[in-house]
Amino acid sequence: MTIMEATGDKAGEALTELILSLFRVNNMTLAWGDQLVAPLGLTSARWQILGAIMFADRPKPVAWLARDLGANRQNVQRIVNDLEKEGLVAFEANPHHRRAQLVVLTEKGKRTYAAAIQAYEPRVNRLAEGLPLEDIKTAHRMMAALRSRLGAENNADDLANAASSVSQPRRRHSRMSVLP
Repeated sequence: MTIMEATGDKAGEALTELILSLFRVNNMTLAWGDQLVAPLGLTSARWQILGAIMFADRPKPVAWLARDLGANRQNVQRIVNDLEKEGLVAFEANPHHRRAQLVVLTEKGKRTYAAAIQAYEPRVNRLAEGLPLEDIKTAHRMMAALRSRLGAENNADDLANAASSVSQPRRRHSRMSVLP
């Protein structure tokens, strides 16, 4: 018996099963994507970032790309730096912020992304065969709702953590405080 079964919360139990399935599907999707784009010198993470840049309404700094992807800024920065070294992206000056450069696709990056999509489309169409369109749309709505709720909860936690750190005076450490 699981903890959720013991409490009798059927919705919580069902959501737990969905979340566990999402973890598994996410891992399998990343492995599938890695295999798909490996011949292009990409990984799923690199491909995802190229897509975020490609479909952004305007050039964005790394922090904005990370936010749009729901990813860690430092990880996105590392990948963007690697993509820049390989000539797939370039940095442009940001007129609104000196240090937060804008990330843009190079011609090579656009060609590589287009090649990834060309490999992806027949494979995703094969995966979709036999899956009712309405079920796909329902699953998408459910994931969007879950993403929204998780985002709201994470923002509430961030605000609570910020408030508690403001109410707690910071301790200042000097070299003297660590000496015996």
